[in-house]
Amino acid sequence: MEKSTTKWVLGHKITAHNTSGDYDLMIAETPPHVQGPSPHSHNSFKESFLIVDGEMEFFVNGEIINLGAGESLDIQPNTSHTFSNKSDKYCKWENIHSPKGFRAFFEKMGVSDETENAQEASVAPEIIHKVIETAGDFDMIIKG
Repeated sequence: MEKSTTKWVLGHKITAHNTSGDYDLMIAETPPHVQGPSPHSHNSFKESFLIVDGEMEFFVNGEIINLGAGESLDIQPNTSHTFSNKSDKYCKWENIHSPKGFRAFFEKMGVSDETENAQEASVAPEIIHKVIETAGDFDMIIKG
């Protein structure tokens, strides 16, 4: 079983948790006024978000959806989406990808939370370039 890890990924603090099922489970914290990834879709993954604390704005197939604590959203494969925390407070959320496999993206692109200035490092130009160049390897199709 893989060890749970915490990394900063594109400005978000992500802790991947081990599961015995065919899904990946992450707990995340998004600081105030932090954007999500570029709009993207997944060919194979279903994705679910549950807001635990705070609020998050989602952009799904051109529609804006605001979620607060206790609200959830399911994203089907081939659905363009992104999200951002436009509030002045941290947002804590859970994220599930099914089937298992997307955790590799967080592991590969993330910066250890033990790194000095890890959040800033996670959005450095070289990281953004690496994400864009290799997104397809993780079934992440970035929309123009």
